[in-house]
Amino acid sequence: MGVQDLQTFLESPNVSGGTVNVELLKVARSVVSKQNGKHKKQKESLIGGPHLFSLVVDAECCIDRLYGGFFSDWVSGGEWKRMVQFLSVLIETVQTGKIDLVFFFNGSLESERMREWVATQLKARENINLVFKHINSKGTPPPKVWWVPPTGLRTALRMAMRHLGLTTITSMDDHRQETIAYLRENSLHGLVADDAEYAVFDPPRYFSASNLKLTYKGMVETKEYQLSQLAKCLDLPRERFCLLAALLGNYVLTEQDLADFYGRLGLDPSNLKADNLVKSVASFIKTLDSSENLDCVATQVFGAAGDKRSSKLKQSVQYYMNGTKEGFLNYRPPSAHTSDLGKSTVDSNAFTVESNGVSENGVGGMDTSKFASETVESEQESLAAYNEATASFSLSQDINGESSNQSKENGVTEDNEEKENLENNAVNGLKQPPTVTPLSLGASGLGANLDTSKSQDLKVPPLPPVPPEVMRTASERHQKGLMSPFICQILSHGEIKLPMLMEDELHKELPSIHLFYRPVRQMVYAILFNLHHHKYLANKSKKEKDSTEKTEVPDLIIKEWLWSKCNQYQSADVVRAEEIGWAVPTIQRLWFGSTIDDKRRRLRAFLTCMRSDNPLILNTVYVPQHLLVLACVLRYIMSSPEKVLRKHELDAIITQAVSPELMDIQYLEELQLPMVTSRGVQLATLILAGIETALLVNDACGAPVPWLMCCPWLYIDGKLLQHTLARASACKNLRELCGHRLDQAVKVERMRQAVLEGLDVQFARNPIPTLASAAGALKMTRAMLPATMMGVAPRSSLGRGAGRGALLRRAVPPGGGQLEVAGLVVSSWGANYGSRASNIPPLGPYHPGMRPVPQMLPSGMQNYRMPMIEFNGIRNNQRPSFQTRGPGTKGITRSNKKSQVAKKKSVVPPSGTKRILNNEKRIGKGRGITVDVEDASGVTTVPIEELIKKMDVSADQFEDSPVNGEKKDCDDAGHQGQGDGPVVVN
Repeated sequence: MGVQDLQTFLESPNVSGGTVNVELLKVARSVVSKQNGKHKKQKESLIGGPHLFSLVVDAECCIDRLYGGFFSDWVSGGEWKRMVQFLSVLIETVQTGKIDLVFFFNGSLESERMREWVATQLKARENINLVFKHINSKGTPPPKVWWVPPTGLRTALRMAMRHLGLTTITSMDDHRQETIAYLRENSLHGLVADDAEYAVFDPPRYFSASNLKLTYKGMVETKEYQLSQLAKCLDLPRERFCLLAALLGNYVLTEQDLADFYGRLGLDPSNLKADNLVKSVASFIKTLDSSENLDCVATQVFGAAGDKRSSKLKQSVQYYMNGTKEGFLNYRPPSAHTSDLGKSTVDSNAFTVESNGVSENGVGGMDTSKFASETVESEQESLAAYNEATASFSLSQDINGESSNQSKENGVTEDNEEKENLENNAVNGLKQPPTVTPLSLGASGLGANLDTSKSQDLKVPPLPPVPPEVMRTASERHQKGLMSPFICQILSHGEIKLPMLMEDELHKELPSIHLFYRPVRQMVYAILFNLHHHKYLANKSKKEKDSTEKTEVPDLIIKEWLWSKCNQYQSADVVRAEEIGWAVPTIQRLWFGSTIDDKRRRLRAFLTCMRSDNPLILNTVYVPQHLLVLACVLRYIMSSPEKVLRKHELDAIITQAVSPELMDIQYLEELQLPMVTSRGVQLATLILAGIETALLVNDACGAPVPWLMCCPWLYIDGKLLQHTLARASACKNLRELCGHRLDQAVKVERMRQAVLEGLDVQFARNPIPTLASAAGALKMTRAMLPATMMGVAPRSSLGRGAGRGALLRRAVPPGGGQLEVAGLVVSSWGANYGSRASNIPPLGPYHPGMRPVPQMLPSGMQNYRMPMIEFNGIRNNQRPSFQTRGPGTKGITRSNKKSQVAKKKSVVPPSGTKRILNNEKRIGKGRGITVDVEDASGVTTVPIEELIKKMDVSADQFEDSPVNGEKKDCDDAGHQGQGDGPVVVN
């Protein structure tokens, strides 16, 4: 771990009194009262003033705490509305307690710290794999020990803090140096972080960021690190902490460089423990006569004066000296391609300049940190639209803003030369696949070496120079947290680092998300470096014969660092910029143009990059203004050649965006997910990554969409999305999905129509269900079932309960069963057959490994036919091919059992009559029905039975008529098993 072992040692019990529990509100009251009591003139803080307790918070160290803690369903895609509520309560509490917080986000590339970043990403990848393993096996949210920041969390935090009026700063070159420099330049009281390098910098007061929490009692609790106790424990003056940190190992002087030194100290380099390492190095430093003569120190450390590692030791010590109180003014940021960019980069300390500065390069009279689109009128309109969207989400979606019927930008006029240059180009990036060339072509997996990639890095051509006014605006917006950090990194370094996302490597249902949105980034690169303008100038110079200077089109190549199976951060992918497809204006016109035509071009450029330049997408009747970003992301996904979304998934995403529950924080807090699925988590990640990409495009095009309309909590919530996806798979239609709210269903239909307008829609198919197993049971997972057969929470085993909010009943076997009491069979019942046919054979009561669950019914429900459901929710609807009620035509019921008992009783003749013992066969009297027959002797009463015998009935009148008292054709083999066979009782 290197220098971070010092932080571990500080938090360990080895340092007595190294950490102290504190309550920040009490600390603030104490500091403010002392300031007011002394009445001394002190240097006022630019942020807090003399009567506030001002702290700098390294947001990277407490990103989980700012999110609101470990929400149980963080993996679902982010609970953004709850995050905003938590931040608002936290800020209200600290402001009431006279505490002022300044939040620092890491927006620097820090290519020299690439090893640290790669190690962090690989650790995140391990957690992601464990998360998906847990989800696939249990279907519940993972534990907090595997917490990974939801996609786009830092962007959402910056936007939320901007909305709440907080001070946010994004670092440019070196995150830690700029954070401590801001603290010292503005005379703030302390630092909230968890990093050993800050401990070496020796801030005035050092508080823990990971232990920062807001209690229900309204207190802000954390821990304070006592650096004086650390120095006392090590018996080392603070002036030598810089040398201690350098000898512990960092990104300049690595642990591999110090392996020989650790061996001479008696340590095992392969098994270094934090406490032993820190104590051993501190003991070595105490033996030195002087720590200022670094040449002598290097000789004792490396064994030779001219060792190559001596320069690294000096550089490392100087780095930490630049963060101390005495040497922070000596810090200078590393040069970042200044020769390639025409020396247009701005100093990293530019954030101390007032924000109302005036540009010297043609953009006078305007705040250089603002775009031309960010006027007072547009901000007021977007604020009104934001309040309308958050206050009453079920009202009309008409938002006052730009014209809703502007479908195409017909007012754009181009030169003929520029139009001719676009005839053979693909529009929206649909015809030509993205061109990507890895830096290490022969690399596969971990076998690639870094030397090959470095040698090929030299072949990457330099980027064209960036206009000074563009670079100045990008730097100021970057430092104030008003822009995506990728913009400034692309302009200054031509390189970006893409973090790990929540993607399941073992069950790949969706395409690689970073590669999926790469065509959008390629068009962003072309916009930022004016690729179309360079091609226009090149074509123009070719046509002009008198031109002595030949203008060549620059080869725009951006390096993207992302993980893949064939390139696990061994080298960066070389990505070429792609034209947007029409004569897009220059970056100066997009950012600073104030005409109506410039406004239309900004919006058209944004829509073109997102493949959303269709009429209905700008109609607020179909797509409200606050849902434009989500609609563009969905249209980009649906326009992809790959089939990604299913129909019910698209409806679910739109439904949760227009749902009134999206703004109900109490509902979202109490909502419990019945099940967490791997596909649902990856879909949420795909959408959030698309939103992040759309915000990057919006910043590159000059912010045609107001930033308030881009806030993710206006149109997505991860938990609500997962809940809606589960309901969509079980609902029969859209109206049922919307809770039978007709107005919401209409909104979904309209937005879906706008998203799919003009596309050859091909939804992803549901997976084919697996065939029945040898046991006869059809085992189906949730993803395999169609929408009409799925419940909210399936269960794969018979004995499992309903689970977290499940809507399905426990499966009941259809093949009959028996009731056992004390090992004895006391009752049994036959199979229950439905009305629909099925090809699944019924399971017998004694099927091996699949014993039915015995059930007891109340005494009054023996004749109630319970619906028998197969093990996985599939009905067994086969009817029997034999008679089920005995050989007779009547079934034995409770009512005719009494009559049978009555028939068994003998009839006692009246007294005085004789009992006939050997009587002849009695002739049945029928049911006592008689008929009066008139003949020559008169009217005679004749039983109906005798009259029937006298009637002449032909033998072939009925097919089953008895011949000579017996049936001839019922004994054939073809008639057996059709209801005439005897009942077989097993």
